[in-house]
Amino acid sequence: MPQPPRRPFQPQKGRNSGPPPGNKPPSKDRGWDPVAAWYDKLVGESGSDYHQNVILPATLRILDPQPGESVIDVCCGQGVLIKPLLEAKIGKFTGVDASPRLIDAAKSRHGANPSVSLIVADACQPGRWADASHDAATCIMAVHDVPDLVALFSNVAGALKPGGRAVMVFMHPCFRIPKKSHWGWDGDQKIQYRRLDSYGKPLEIPITTHPGKNTGEQTSFYHRPLADLLSAIGQGGLAVTACEELYSHRRSQGSGPFSKAEHAAAEEFPMFIALKAIKL
Repeated sequence: MPQPPRRPFQPQKGRNSGPPPGNKPPSKDRGWDPVAAWYDKLVGESGSDYHQNVILPATLRILDPQPGESVIDVCCGQGVLIKPLLEAKIGKFTGVDASPRLIDAAKSRHGANPSVSLIVADACQPGRWADASHDAATCIMAVHDVPDLVALFSNVAGALKPGGRAVMVFMHPCFRIPKKSHWGWDGDQKIQYRRLDSYGKPLEIPITTHPGKNTGEQTSFYHRPLADLLSAIGQGGLAVTACEELYSHRRSQGSGPFSKAEHAAAEEFPMFIALKAIKL
């Protein structure tokens, strides 16, 4: 099955409090600016096929946004969550992303709305946007693109009011590891199986953007075992209160043993994981 597009965000390492190590100036990383136009065309305002059918419905259901609330989307990209959150009658939307071009794309669609604030900032660096003023926070398809998880989650927690809630959705670390997980076919058992070549160690995996065009542009996918992810959430000041594993909505349209096996596998191996957490 094809992989859905990942959220484009690739910041430098940082912490949530105090200056970066060695008193270096804050990161000036510009996220995925070199591929922003391509990614915006791929995902756009409404999201990819996976966004529309799996990721966004789950995010909104778990987040349960309420009228008048203030919601911050960390690593917001071109603002795929803005429209559905505004339709839920929230009071204020704040989006943060390292890519000026993706923020510009979001502004071109929603910048005139006085309820929308869009900020260019590295989510792993200290920022005034993490000001404890928001009722809820989201981080959608970006956790695996960020090298410093504790810094990210610390800033998410810092943006929330005491007891505020956060929803994070990302590729399932147990079943979706680029270049390290694959589909296989067992002809004897007539089953499609999921093969894992590695899981237990953190990995930085280079990903080629603009597939098939040989542009040479790459970003990084950061795989962490689930235990590392949960520990980083706690270290960042958040406590997980709910979890959902999200499965592909796509099903084989063919017939015969292989199509039946592909259908069954789609119902057994989740593509994404969604976590709900509260600020400690």
